[in-house]
Amino acid sequence: MPDAVAWVVAGPPGAGKSTVAGLLLAALRPAPALLDKDTMYGSFVAAALAAAGRPAGEREGPWYDEHIKPHEYAGMTATARQIRSHGCPVLLSAPFTQQIHDAARWRSWAAELGGGTVRLIWARSDAATLHRRLTARESGRDTAKLADFAAFTASMRLDAEPAAPHHTIDNRLDASATLEAQVTALIRHLCPEDAR
Repeated sequence: MPDAVAWVVAGPPGAGKSTVAGLLLAALRPAPALLDKDTMYGSFVAAALAAAGRPAGEREGPWYDEHIKPHEYAGMTATARQIRSHGCPVLLSAPFTQQIHDAARWRSWAAELGGGTVRLIWARSDAATLHRRLTARESGRDTAKLADFAAFTASMRLDAEPAAPHHTIDNRLDASATLEAQVTALIRHLCPEDAR
């Protein structure tokens, strides 16, 4: 069975992960199966927060990190591993902050994903960009982030390059190249057979 690549698009909420993922999906052949955390678990998280009497917009912080996030990521990981075991590439889209900033944890997680080729694409952002995008998208998921924006941006480690091997897509407001141009260059470098 050929190596079924796992693509991981990581970065803080509002960094443009969905856009980057969409560009990759349009360029790669075969197109990977998309596993987006918010699509997979959005309604479940909302119901779990309501059942626990937590604020509807809580998507960060100690309680969420203990009671919700491990289950989201474990489910995504198991689903990705199962899909890859049948020869289909996957693309996971979520912040993955803890995994990407700890090299040992990254290696362990890559093994849980099924090993083989795991490519991390880091959507780089900054505080000004995130604030503008989170405000503009008017999502209830961002309420707590915007309420304590300084704590949120500190937890996202915006100025720290991932410790895991990665490729950077710069999606800050002042980025020197468009996302389309950056993803095209990345595909030409990593998968010349898919370049158009």
